[in-house]
Order: sequence, then structure tokens, then C-alpha cells
Amino acid sequence: MNYALHKVELGHTEEITEPVIFLKPDSAILRDGKPFFLPDFSQEIHYETEVVVRISRLGKCISPRFAHRYYDAVTVGIDFTARDLQRRFRSQGHPWELSKGFDNSAAIGTFVPLEELGGDVQQLDFHLDIDGQCVQRGCTADMLFSVDQIIAYVSRFMTLKMGDLIYTGTPVGVGPVAIGQHLEGYIGERKLLDLHIR
Repeated sequence: MNYALHKVELGHTEEITEPVIFLKPDSAILRDGKPFFLPDFSQEIHYETEVVVRISRLGKCISPRFAHRYYDAVTVGIDFTARDLQRRFRSQGHPWELSKGFDNSAAIGTFVPLEELGGDVQQLDFHLDIDGQCVQRGCTADMLFSVDQIIAYVSRFMTLKMGDLIYTGTPVGVGPVAIGQHLEGYIGERKLLDLHIR
């Protein structure tokens, strides 16, 4: 819920005054271009393309003005979501981590130093192509909560450790994936993520 048009896309009208946070376990990580296999418990797996920052030092109760010192690299990732499960859990008032944190649901691209991408984490254009066609595009300048604000907020509740990954929200344009599709994620014109759906 960190891009206004994505909120509209999912039908959420409430005002958000704090970042919406959820967790994925380490078993969710899908890296090195390995394929994503559609799970049997969902009929509606959606892609959500996001800029991901990698935490580079231990931190607790981090001030927003110092938060930039706590990450050293970025990439593009996909927060795969079992949308049918998420809708059901939410309608029942239940936690919805199972729709987000299942095995291999956190696809991750190749990390690069922020300096190689211009140095400003709030000026990153990113997009996802499926079978050569752009299906989702965003810019971190449009975030409701900046990367540094997210880090400061999360670190109030839990200690951030080296290697932790923070997915920073998805822009408008999410949609379903299907067997056989080829997904390629970019920051600017640099391809950092490349995987197939099986």
C-alpha cells in the first residue's frame, strides 16, 4: 500500500498514515533466476513488482535522517501474492501472511550498489516485462512513504540485521501469472530479474 494508484486498484479507500508491513520467511526467497512454480493452493497468483533494498548494518530505532546509512544495494523483486487467499483471509478478519509468505513467493533480482543507479533511492524508475511486453511500471518518487521512512518505522518494532531485505511497495498494474510466462524486471534500463513461470 505504498503507491496511491495501487490502493485504488485493489479497492482500498481508507487513509493510510503509517506504512503497511508484513513479513516473509527466508524460505520465501527465490533467487538466481530459478523458475517460480505455481502452487496448488491458489488459482490466482499475482505479480507485484517492487524495488528492494538490502540492509547492510544492525539497526534499532533508526532516525529517518540516518536511515540511508543502513542499506548498501538495491534490486527489483516480485512479491508473489495468492490473491484469492488474501481476499478470503481479509474478509474473515484473519491475518493474511499465508497469501504472501509461501515458499518462493519473494523473487529477488541481482543487487547493485545504489551509486550505479544514480545514487538517489527515491528517483528509481522500474518496470516488469512479461513475454517482452511491459505490464507494470513505477517510480520510487511516487511512494507514499520513502525508503528511509519505512526503515525508521520498521526499526521501531524490530531490529534490522545485515542481509534483511525490504520490499518497498508495488505501483499500479499488478496482475496474474500463468505457466510458460517469462518475467523480466528492470531498474531503469538495467535488467536485474529474469525468471520463468512453471
